[in-house]
Amino acid sequence: MVAQMPLKQRISAGGKSLLKVFSGTANPELAREVADYLGTDIGMLKITPFSDGEIYVQIQESVRGVDCFLLQSTCAPVNENLMELLILLDAFKRASAGRITVVLPYFGYARQDRKAAGREAITAKLIADLLTTAGANRIVALDLHAPQIMGFFNILVDHLYASPVLLDYVRSLPHKDVVLVSPDSGGVARARAFAKKLNDAPIAIIDKRRSQHNVAEVMSVVGDVKGKVAIMVDDLVDTAGTLVKGAELLKKEGARAIYACASHAVLSGPAIERLQSSPIEQLIVTNSIPLDSSKSCDKIVQLSVARLLGEAIARIHEDCSVSELFE
Repeated sequence: MVAQMPLKQRISAGGKSLLKVFSGTANPELAREVADYLGTDIGMLKITPFSDGEIYVQIQESVRGVDCFLLQSTCAPVNENLMELLILLDAFKRASAGRITVVLPYFGYARQDRKAAGREAITAKLIADLLTTAGANRIVALDLHAPQIMGFFNILVDHLYASPVLLDYVRSLPHKDVVLVSPDSGGVARARAFAKKLNDAPIAIIDKRRSQHNVAEVMSVVGDVKGKVAIMVDDLVDTAGTLVKGAELLKKEGARAIYACASHAVLSGPAIERLQSSPIEQLIVTNSIPLDSSKSCDKIVQLSVARLLGEAIARIHEDCSVSELFE
């Protein structure tokens, strides 16, 4: 077990190398929260674009022998944030950092994890190879789209779950008689894990068919939702088409109230408009992806995963168990 002492003392105790947290430009607010939890400052970086769009990076302090944690969500603009991360990794490697751990609150391209049709790329594997080649020694990822993605990396991967943060909020809702709903058959394990933490609440499954990318056709509900508070559970919300169609079906099947939980608020395209006009009372998400003013919606509740990420970083630095966070 981790010693019960102030965190700032813990991460500098035992003669270990110095710990430093650095942030790319994708999610600096979350990085600052993580650094505050650890009782440290964000490391100094210079990240600027050239006039032609190329990215310039310089580490503005010594990292020789330092245990470096680099936080960057590869969210929109995905390619720019990913390229920035690769350049940062190269800079840290060339600066003789002791260990470089990439903290990925959101791993873009994770949905391209297999060949669903002929002549497709498995882009998630490509990104894993790029991160490793660029210099990452370890990965900390939050709620990967598929756990098998951990196997795409040839380096250590710590897979964290936002469920403790989401569940704390769900437990505070003034509702009883809940049913956990998986938006598709692939998310049943996730819904069942949530249900187990909520006094073994029942689960239901929405049977859907996807005719093309970002287009889903809802078919039916497997399970009893009539008169119950339905809580839909998914790893991410993108265009919200699946989520809203599922909520409409749950309402039609007699659900008394409908909530939704997702770790990652991608919210692209018509997502906000769809949410506003949907029967969903609240969409509960984390700050793995920052929400700008264009994604403001009074139905969205955003929770911080800074404490979770900070504790995982401290445990990795201390060579302590990360899995104990979820036991």
